[in-house]
Amino acid sequence: MSERPLNRLKVVLVENQKTSKWLAEQLGVSAVTVSKWCTNMHQPDLQTLARIAELIGCDKRELITE
Repeated sequence: MSERPLNRLKVVLVENQKTSKWLAEQLGVSAVTVSKWCTNMHQPDLQTLARIAELIGCDKRELITE
């Protein structure tokens, strides 16, 4: 059984030509934190997820579903 990613943050960042470093700076968090989100080691809370969507200019659903 393959493990399904919990979010698509890494993909959406690439699609919008943004880097994890840029996102970390915008949110005021460490690059390590964003890296953990992108690799699904940890997940951002819903408020942070909404802020990420706002910064990237996408719908929140794009960050969690294909």
